[in-house]
Amino acid sequence: MINRGDILWLGVSAGVTGSLIGGMMLGIGLDLIVNNQPWGWLLLLPGAPVSAIPGWLLARKLARQI
Repeated sequence: MINRGDILWLGVSAGVTGSLIGGMMLGIGLDLIVNNQPWGWLLLLPGAPVSAIPGWLLARKLARQI
């Protein structure tokens, strides 16, 4: 059975991992773009959607426990 603490930890861990992954992709991509390397857009543009993937995977893992 899932309790309230599990849901809270899901939110915390999804937020932290999403911020780290998305932030690194955005930061590295922006640095490459500023330094005139256009392939930095390949990291910059999907940075926000990719940051949601860890939370989605953690939520699926938690939902399997029901």
